[in-house]
Formats: sequence, structure tokens, C-alpha cells
Amino acid sequence: MTDTDVRREIVRVCRRLYERGLIAGADGNVSVRIARDHILITPRGYAKADVEEHDLVLVTLDGTRIGGRHEASSEVAMHLAAYRAREDVGAVVHAHPPVATGFAVAGFGLPGNVLPELAVQVGDVPFVPYATPGTEALPDALAPWLPNYDAFLLANHGATTLGRTLAEAHQRMECVEHSANILLTARLLGRVNALGAEDARVLEAARRRALVDGPVPGEARSADAGRNA
Repeated sequence: MTDTDVRREIVRVCRRLYERGLIAGADGNVSVRIARDHILITPRGYAKADVEEHDLVLVTLDGTRIGGRHEASSEVAMHLAAYRAREDVGAVVHAHPPVATGFAVAGFGLPGNVLPELAVQVGDVPFVPYATPGTEALPDALAPWLPNYDAFLLANHGATTLGRTLAEAHQRMECVEHSANILLTARLLGRVNALGAEDARVLEAARRRALVDGPVPGEARSADAGRNA
């Protein structure tokens, strides 16, 4: 993808996050790796529904701003930690999806052994203990989880998803919120039925195959999961 294509896609995802109610106002941030050591990220303090292509900020993996008129998102350290930890990560989406964030406020992750769609697209979604947003404490809190998971519920904060592409990271965010809605409904009805061990193994194998040789959505290009519902 060209630089223009990437910028256009970031703006599109920001709009979609807002339209789907996964962020409000200046909530959330989106980034894409455009070279081995450069990323484009949304600017600090901007409502994502209003971000334009020229507002995006270019930074290196050490956090140095090398392009753009604005400061990078206050959560840039969390994004950079993901890119530094994993070469396969091509995009990061952070949002405040209401139901999934409710699980995070209550201290729960989302189990990957209940819904086949979550199992294959995302896997377990661990609960990450609280760290102050916008500080180095947040990437430090994420560090133990980054190597083995593609989505995280951040205590009292929101959710973060990773992807090989921005389309994949965005789809995982939508999947996390949709799954949280279903799991909440099941809890309110009084019972969450987990899949059998063999069924869960089959889905995990399918997920691993997709990560290795499956189609990548969009543009051409395990540890303890916390207190699960």
C-alpha cells in the first residue's frame, strides 16, 4: 500500500470505530507500521471522527516524531511496545468498547473456549492489571502478555488489538466487543457453557493454521488469560 492508501485506511477505521460506538470524542488511537522502524499514528487529543489524513503523525520505533504537525497519541508508548515486541504486528487499535470495557472494569478477560468466532479470530483475551494511561507503566503492564496474545482488556481503561494488517486489528476489536455482548447476555441468563476440550483444541489449531498460511484480511501485505468470564 502507498502512504496515501495507509493514511486513508487509518481515517476510515477511525470513522468506523466512532460509528460503531467503540470510541467517543478523543478516545482511542490507531497506528500502522509503514516500514520496519516507522509507524503512522493518530494525533493526541483529536476526536477520531474528525481526524484527516494530514493529521497523522509519523514516528520511529524509539518514539521520535519525524513527520506531522501534531503530537503523537498519548498512548504511543503502548503501540511502540507492541511493534518492538513482535515483528508480525503491522497495526494496533486501541478503543473503549463499552461492554468489553465493562468486563475490564469488573476484572475479567474473555475466554477463547466459548465462542468459535472469538476462538479462531482472536483467541483468549487476557485481563491486564491497571496501569495509568499515557505513561510507561502501561506498556510495562502489557509486556508479559504481548508475545502470546492478539487482544487485551486493560483494567478500567479499554481494549487493545493487534493485527498483521489494520483490517485484521480492526476486525479483532469488533469481534472482542461482539463477543463481550454475547458473554454478558449468557451471564445474565445464568450460565456460560464452555466448549469441550477437544472442540477447543480443534479451533485453536484452526487459528494457528490461519496465522501461518491463511488469508490476511484487507490490504495485501498461551499464558494465563486472567480471570475469564
